Amino acid sequence: MGKSFLDAVKARRTNYAISNEPVITDERIQEIVSEAVKHTPSAFNSQSARVVVLLGEQHSRLWDIVKAELKKIVPDKSFQTTEDKINGAFRSGYGSILYFEDMAVIEGLQAQFPLYKDAFPMFSNHSAGMLQFVIWTALADEGLGVSLQHYNPVIDNAVKAEWNIPDSWKLLAQMPFGKPTAPAGEKEFQPLEQRMKVYK
Repeated sequence: MGKSFLDAVKARRTNYAISNEPVITDERIQEIVSEAVKHTPSAFNSQSARVVVLLGEQHSRLWDIVKAELKKIVPDKSFQTTEDKINGAFRSGYGSILYFEDMAVIEGLQAQFPLYKDAFPMFSNHSAGMLQFVIWTALADEGLGVSLQHYNPVIDNAVKAEWNIPDSWKLLAQMPFGKPTAPAGEKEFQPLEQRMKVYK
């Protein structure tokens, strides 16, 4: 990374103003995602995370699917606003990453370690969140604008059909990214003394 780790964490923001102009190579995007998937920790080293990287026309196809599925449930009078948001903040980007958890792995752990059965879905969510944060921060550090979206479960079946996703993969989130065309908005912080305690 170009910045120190904490500087990169501070610089990571939600950015909806993105274009499809390339910022880094496709190979570099793949390298970042691959390293993150390989090295992000998971409970019991389960390695249950699964990702699909969509670039170019495949990225655009994702957001066309989102619009098509939403059109089925969003009232006509409201759909134009929905479509404009998707086109202007997500489809306008360079690529998207789909995040999944392989539930077959989770269920296998539940069977193997019944004492922790109820906790494994929570452990899975912890690992998934870490992976999303690692990739988000790494992409932002390369100069990309990124956001995290959750159109699941509305789009689950259509996404699985389009990209031949195994039935055991559960869709958790979608991460569009692209060249920033405007800075992220200001971020407000609650007082740290309300959020953190230190005892010595």
